Amino acid sequence: QVQLVESGGGLVQPGGSLRLSCAASGFTLDYYTIIWFRQAPGKEREGVSCISSSDDSTYYADSVKGRFTISRDNAIPTVYLQMNNLKPEDTAVYYCAATSADLEALPPPTGKYDYWGQGTQVTVSS
Repeated sequence: QVQLVESGGGLVQPGGSLRLSCAASGFTLDYYTIIWFRQAPGKEREGVSCISSSDDSTYYADSVKGRFTISRDNAIPTVYLQMNNLKPEDTAVYYCAATSADLEALPPPTGKYDYWGQGTQVTVSS
């Protein structure tokens, strides 16, 4: 069964850190670019970061550059999103998605993706 399962969300104070995981099963993660998206209440889904399948190139939204780091371990297989210095505006449901395309930029959430996870809630609040 093909699955992407996110975990690691929760409640954290501003300035805190979380590490999200996107665990893949049923397909070979090596051949897929993984994208993290997020959707805040009342807002459109937006791209946060992605890591390419070919050479692990990484891309970030301007709003998270310098604070978030995406990485992958194909042996597990899991993609991580390390989030540091979290801000209240980072509050959202975070989703991971997989595409067999080798992307060279952060893609739009309206694109076609092969697999989606169910999401994990991140709340940044004091």
